[in-house]
Amino acid sequence: MQKEPSEPLATVTHVDLTRYMGLWYEIARYPNSFQKGCVGSKATYTLMDDGKVSVLNECYDGSFSGNLRSAKGKAWVVDKETNAKLKVSFFWFFAGDYWIIDLGRDYEYAVIGHPKRKYLWILSRTKEMDNTVYEGILSLLREKKYDTSKLIKTAQQ
Repeated sequence: MQKEPSEPLATVTHVDLTRYMGLWYEIARYPNSFQKGCVGSKATYTLMDDGKVSVLNECYDGSFSGNLRSAKGKAWVVDKETNAKLKVSFFWFFAGDYWIIDLGRDYEYAVIGHPKRKYLWILSRTKEMDNTVYEGILSLLREKKYDTSKLIKTAQQ
């Protein structure tokens, strides 16, 4: 069993939620049970009148000709100082941590982590990410004590 890093996971210093909203394509992720077999994964975030965020996650099951799977949920900010720590819920009884640990200057990419480093997503506004940018993100993730060898690249079409 891998030892959990003792160093707390740092987030970005500030997120402009309005700029963060919109469509994000998944570039890579840690394996997880709720996205098993997913290709073409994407997330759409919409700011609601009550300040919460509507979340729509979509992917194709197994291949791009597979069924489109979707999950609707809600997110809310738990650290109002930075807006970088959120909780996301797809079921009324469970909320998971959604921490923005890296963000492009122009909000062209985002890296989402979990305080215990159990989950990880690399997102982009475009279906492909420049390899130099991707390698820079991997370097940062290693500094943050993430095991980048566990990342799965996401097929996009």
